[in-house]
Amino acid sequence: MGYFLLTNDDGIDSPALLPFARALSKVGPLKVVVPAQERSWVGKAITRFDEISVERIVREGIEFFVADGYPADCTQLGVYSLFDAKPDMVLSGINIGLNQGLGFLLSSGTVGAAAEGWIAGLPAIAFSTGSPFDHRTWAEEAWSDASGTFWESAAALAVDVLADILRTGYPPGVDVLSVNFPHDAGLDSPRRITSLAKVGYDNIFREHEPGRFIHDFKTGLRMSGDLAGSDVEMLRSGGVSITPIQLAHTSSVPETLRLALERDERISESGE
Repeated sequence: MGYFLLTNDDGIDSPALLPFARALSKVGPLKVVVPAQERSWVGKAITRFDEISVERIVREGIEFFVADGYPADCTQLGVYSLFDAKPDMVLSGINIGLNQGLGFLLSSGTVGAAAEGWIAGLPAIAFSTGSPFDHRTWAEEAWSDASGTFWESAAALAVDVLADILRTGYPPGVDVLSVNFPHDAGLDSPRRITSLAKVGYDNIFREHEPGRFIHDFKTGLRMSGDLAGSDVEMLRSGGVSITPIQLAHTSSVPETLRLALERDERISESGE
């Protein structure tokens, strides 16, 4: 095989990065390109006008390329600009926080980096972990210096899921696989193929002084529809959720709406 390209949206200082890179390097050749700082909630943003500088550093014998751009920038650079050949697969994560449901998937820099892999024609997997019930409290612990043992276990679980995917083959027709697992999941936790829950969120900004707002997400999930068989349901039950995502997907519309919207030719404003 060629090599895995690893990126994330939590940056070079993410406590998840080095344990995951170490674990992946035992599976196959690995190259790592990550943001210089945390870039959560940026989706699939791409740098347009600014220059991107890239620095090479080595930690515990593993080479990291650190870019002052977005997660999707890192995928682009890793696929096309930094190395002699394209990777066989793009891996993103492990994200510090779950990317459960449609609203969070669309916002996630972790998933955005994986989606950029799909755009490049490569199989892509996004890995995320966290608490299904109390993200804020859990995240403080996850970022702490005492979280090393946890991230070793999380990396082992993510690599075990990856091994199953490699053994059976990346599923045809799938653009991105989004793998989520609760912080207390382990190798013996149940795993299920799930659907993407239609959930969103409410206010994420707080005014901290007149006319100035900061990101301060405190709300829970805003549900829409049945959660049966979804990633949210699986995570709340303590299991590992593996959600196949098709980005190039459209929905059918009622015939009445089709008749109202479709035209065989453009009608001029004058009616001629």
